[in-house]
Amino acid sequence: MPTNPFIDAWHFLTATTNDYLRLGNWRFLILALFWALLLAGVAIAFQNWREDPAQRTGRHLGIWLVRVLIGCMWFQGMLWKLPLPVSDGLQYWTEQETTSAAFEFHRTFMKNVVLPHMTVFGPIVFLAELVFAGSMLLGLAVRFVSLLAIAYTLQLWLGLYGNSAEWPWTYMFLILLMFLFALEGAGRSLGLDAWLRRKVPAVRGGKGLIGRFFNIAG
Repeated sequence: MPTNPFIDAWHFLTATTNDYLRLGNWRFLILALFWALLLAGVAIAFQNWREDPAQRTGRHLGIWLVRVLIGCMWFQGMLWKLPLPVSDGLQYWTEQETTSAAFEFHRTFMKNVVLPHMTVFGPIVFLAELVFAGSMLLGLAVRFVSLLAIAYTLQLWLGLYGNSAEWPWTYMFLILLMFLFALEGAGRSLGLDAWLRRKVPAVRGGKGLIGRFFNIAG
């Protein structure tokens, strides 16, 4: 059946992609999680827009839109890491890194450490991408999570560097975008980071362990 970006987006938003369908009825729970994160992100953006005139700019709106779309990308990428503990797709691409990584030590690490323990690494990869998606959609701790996402994507860039089916610049573009999110504090544009800094004195002033963390992380 012919496809296009609009049909693909509809399938993703209604849990009818192949990745969703492989999950059976569990797909509805995952879809509910996505919609909860997306709608919460929209509600947070609306609240920021309503309460803070400084947030009502095209720049903040543009950063918010890009951040949310990247959050959707991370969520969609997370889907083929299911079902846990190890999906066929994750197993296959991890095996590719044992021969495609740019450096020998990387290939050896993937072959001797990661592959034999995929039942451990599979859930870690899934949770990492879920955290990336949730952070981007909600605008929470975006600076900190963006740095984690950069490290994660660097591994993919180097791990699949020699794979003829991959274009290394794809990963580098994502790394650069996450770098800009970290640099700009993208969660401060209509995100939960902005709301916390405005509403929670401990976060705004960087007081206490939690306040200091979210002050720096956002």
